[in-house]
Amino acid sequence: MTKRLYYDQPGLLEFESVVEDAAAAAGGARPSLILRESAFYPTSGGQIHDVGWVTVGGEKLRVAEVVDAEDGRVVHYLEAPTKSAMVPGTPVRGEIDGARRRDHMQQHTGQHVLSAALIELYQMATVSFHMGDDYCSIDLSAPAITATQVAGAEKRANEIVFENRPVTIRYVRRDEAEKLGLRKLPPAERDELRLIEVADFDLSACGGTHVSATGEIGAILLRKTEKTRQGMRVEFVCGGRAVAAARRDYSTLIEAAGLFSTKTSDVPEMIRKTFEESKELRRGREEALEELAGAMAAAEIRGVAGDRKVIVRVFADRDAAFAKLFAQKAARAGSGVVALVASSVSPPGVVFAQTPGGAADMGAMLKEALTAVGGRGGGGRDFAQGGLPAGCDAEKLLRDVAARIA
Repeated sequence: MTKRLYYDQPGLLEFESVVEDAAAAAGGARPSLILRESAFYPTSGGQIHDVGWVTVGGEKLRVAEVVDAEDGRVVHYLEAPTKSAMVPGTPVRGEIDGARRRDHMQQHTGQHVLSAALIELYQMATVSFHMGDDYCSIDLSAPAITATQVAGAEKRANEIVFENRPVTIRYVRRDEAEKLGLRKLPPAERDELRLIEVADFDLSACGGTHVSATGEIGAILLRKTEKTRQGMRVEFVCGGRAVAAARRDYSTLIEAAGLFSTKTSDVPEMIRKTFEESKELRRGREEALEELAGAMAAAEIRGVAGDRKVIVRVFADRDAAFAKLFAQKAARAGSGVVALVASSVSPPGVVFAQTPGGAADMGAMLKEALTAVGGRGGGGRDFAQGGLPAGCDAEKLLRDVAARIA
């Protein structure tokens, strides 16, 4: 079992150890190392792994991933094979990526503070924690969380940060831990538990890396919430991530304000106004297209003699949606109308429609015509539509169908 140096020294970034086991790259497997002791944190408990370097025989190797093995050992996967011999007992010097470790300590301790604040204020318990490369999230056993509650939890969590309360590590027996009022007691797997305590605010069993005082967390910023199967998910960032997120958001807001030639505080109202104007323009365009389709259909019908009017029309400058609208307008414009309409605008489509109750079966005719050219579609007796394969001669297809109707 690997001795985990980060348990008692989460700020330790360099250490000395020896190789216990090593695996070379073979059969697609990655080269890996198992050390007698290690300060590298493996992915577990919602926290992602450390990265860094190990130096073996003067050769500096990149540690790309760290994993917890089932037997309690920590596996260090290397980015590339080593040229040095790594027999058991070989001395190794480890070096943790300090910026990444500090970030993980900020996020994980920030999660403890935030989860405790949600319990204190709203009795919302955290059921799981996830740390990603860009953001973190907690899942709450709550049916909903309001914007006011989000702001309240954020405010309370940052109060604890600004007070710079000590964060300490201690070990207790499980029976003792059961009497201490932990925020969440883990499953009964170990007799001894590692506890992380935020002075006079939170006490939790945890194997992760944490800062030594809450002031090191930096600001805690809650980003968004969403409904999940279990309850609610809250996304957040801490420390350097919070600064980067705030800068990114503000830069976006400044750019939006510039596009609208307004103040940043007026951007939401300008967006609402633009959205409403866009809806009105879209509604006007749809009404104009309906009028155009109706007028074109009426003109087409007037140009066809006889009681049964079969219209064939291929649009090279209108999409399939307009072809459908034209066909519907034509079929409703008079009795005995059959409209065979296509659009060659990508993606090309075809529509067959007739006056309701007409003698033909549009669905059957369309299916037969499209099957012959490798297209697909379907519908009922009075209306059917489908897609045309690339290179299909839409005009010929429609003329062939029209000839059978006539």
